Amino acid sequence: MTTTKVRPLNDRVLVKRMSEEEKTAGGLFIPDSAKEKPAKGVVISAGPGKVDDNGKRTPLEVKAGDKVLFGKYSGTEIKLDGEEHMILREDEILAILEA
Repeated sequence: MTTTKVRPLNDRVLVKRMSEEEKTAGGLFIPDSAKEKPAKGVVISAGPGKVDDNGKRTPLEVKAGDKVLFGKYSGTEIKLDGEEHMILREDEILAILEA
């Protein structure tokens, strides 16, 4: 199996969606048709940062391994090696989830 390497540019971030819940807190199983895609994921890789008007690069706050929340309609969905990923701008990330 080949592994695709993706290196985001500028202020973009590659995020792998976290798997959604299979059942409710009460123990009921959720059918696939009723599942919403989760708006949280793990940062796989991040670009070097955005270049400002003076040519200075501002590094990103997120880094590989961070768990993040993002908007429901944010980013662009892509498939890498059969798994769903998102490419987002850093400003589309709403929060970093702390452990």
